[in-house]
This record gives sequence, structure tokens and C-alpha cells, in this order.
Amino acid sequence: MKSKIAAMSKTSRDNFKTYAMVLIVYVVVMIFQAAGLVSSQMSGLLVPLCVYATMAVSLNLVVGILGELSLGHAGFMCVGAFAGAFFSKITENSMGTFPRFFLAIVIGGLVAGIFGFLIGIPVLRLNGDYLAIVTLAFGEIIKNIMNVLYVGQDASGLHFSMTSATDLNMDGATGNLIINGPQGITGTPFDSTFTAGIIILMISLIVVLNLMNSRDGRAIMSIRDNHIAAESVGINITKYKMTAFTISAVIAGCAGSLYAHNLASLIATPARFGYNMSIMFLVFVVLGGIGSMRGSIIAATILTLLPEILRFMAGYRMLIYSIVLIVIMIVNWNPKSRAWLAEHNLSRFLFKKHHEKKEVK
Repeated sequence: MKSKIAAMSKTSRDNFKTYAMVLIVYVVVMIFQAAGLVSSQMSGLLVPLCVYATMAVSLNLVVGILGELSLGHAGFMCVGAFAGAFFSKITENSMGTFPRFFLAIVIGGLVAGIFGFLIGIPVLRLNGDYLAIVTLAFGEIIKNIMNVLYVGQDASGLHFSMTSATDLNMDGATGNLIINGPQGITGTPFDSTFTAGIIILMISLIVVLNLMNSRDGRAIMSIRDNHIAAESVGINITKYKMTAFTISAVIAGCAGSLYAHNLASLIATPARFGYNMSIMFLVFVVLGGIGSMRGSIIAATILTLLPEILRFMAGYRMLIYSIVLIVIMIVNWNPKSRAWLAEHNLSRFLFKKHHEKKEVK
């Protein structure tokens, strides 16, 4: 009984450290902004930082907790971005800023969650490389569909086409083109703020960390460790896989909607929603420590800020960036470097997941 209480208090302390880390960073940034010590360039990165950190948490739920490799999370982000921006555009003149933005975030998450559920029905029957390939294909399909989708609105309602804007047959006097194919959505309200990004990140952390420490979370992790043994004791593998995958898609959709409200023009380009973006999220998860939400946030923050900090180095910027990636990987996974970090009480803070495994042994 005492060991269970100690384990519960340890989990609560670890979760508290993660929440406290995010809140401390938020307070420090807000103080620096109030003092005028944050440049306009860095201010422009605050919302993307929250978006990428939230996406890292979302993907870590699938990769680290469920144990499945997904390369289609940029697709869920794309769905959430367009759903949220679409809602904001059609309600821009009929709703206040806060309720419109709040509902846009919720709608972005719900639409992405629906896509995650529908995609998960056939996809989660696969494992390993096959699952990665199918989710990668899903992300590319979503991006390409958005590039050929035309949606307009007039007095008679919404009009859809996948050929050209002229096929919408809208009333010229009252018609308004919302999604313009490869030109995407233009003029989405700039509702995203650093505070809103931190709130979404905190809610995502609360949901994921509480899921990890719940009965359902333990069932999901048992599937990751040995799905045959989990199925043999009566765990519904399909149900728990769908649960993790859908929750992850909802979080990615919320992050996408936040991202959309920080752009003057939302376009489904490969740079924003292509497979390279999904790979980048996977890099955040791997470098931060698979299964460690705190590590994913730290990795996402460092790797997002680093190219901008090194911009003064011009042509050598990406070289230094690559070297830093290699160093982080060595520090994260090399036994000697991890032993040194453990001696200085740094390993537990950065790479909680690995230490939990050692303690169980």
C-alpha cells in the first residue's frame, strides 16, 4: 500500500514539474515582453512554438504511449487548420472574437478527431512500417484535396466544387469565395495569441498525462509492450488503439486551428502540411525521449528556436543545426552521457520515461 502511495505521489510530482515548466516559461516570456526585451522576430515565433509543442505531445501519445509509428499527423493538423479557419470566415461578422475563436479551436479538434476515427478503422489493423506508410499517404491525400477544393457562400448557402471557382454558380452580388483551391483561405482573423497557445498546450498535457496514468492508459501501454499478451488477458486492442489515435488527432486539430489563426493566408503547401512536417514532429518526439511529454516540449522549443537564433550565421546556419541534432541524439541515447546526467540529477527531469523503466526493473 505504501509503495502504491509513493508511486502515485511520484507521478503527481512528475506531472507537476511538466505543468510548472510550461507556466514558468509563459510568465518569463510575458515579463520580458512587457519590458520590451522580446524582439518582433521572436514574438512572431511564440504561437508556432505552442503549435509545435502541442503537436509533439499529440504525436508522442501515438508513438510513445501506444507504440505505433504515425507519419500523418500533419494531415490532422491540416484538417483542423482548414476547419477552424473556415468556421471563422463564415462567422466573422456575426460573432464576437472570443466565442468565434473558441468555437473555431473546438471545431478544428472535432473535425480532425472524426477524420482520425474514420482513418483509424482500417489503418490501426496494420502495424509498424505498414501503418507508417498508410498514415503518410493519408497526410498527402488531405493536402492534395485541400489544393483542389473550392467553397463559396452566398445568400442561398454554401457551394462546393473540386474543379474551379467558376463552377460554384454563386450569386455575384452576395457571393463570397472562402476556400480558393491552391490559394487556400485568405483573411482568417488573427485571433491566435501566445496565451491561447499556452492554454491549449496545458489542456493537451493535462489530457495526455491523465490518460497515461489512468486504467485506459495502462491498457494502451500494455498493448505497446506486448499486444499478444494484452489481448490474451481480455484487453480490447482495437478499442484502445482507436481511443489513443482519436485523442491524438483531436489535439493535432486544435493545434492546426491555432496555427491557422496566426497566418494571413492558409495554404496547404508541402512546407506547412507535407510529410516533412510530420517527420519534424517525429524528430521532436524521438529527440525529446519517446514517451516523455516534457522532453518533447523541450525538443520542440529548442529545435524551433535554433534556426532563428543561428540566422546571423547565414550559410552555416543549417550546418550548426544538424550538429546540434546529432549532439542531442547522442546525449539522449548514449549510456555514458545518460549516466553523467543522472549523477547531476538532470536525467530524471529531461528523460523521465527511461528512468521509470529502470525503476520498474
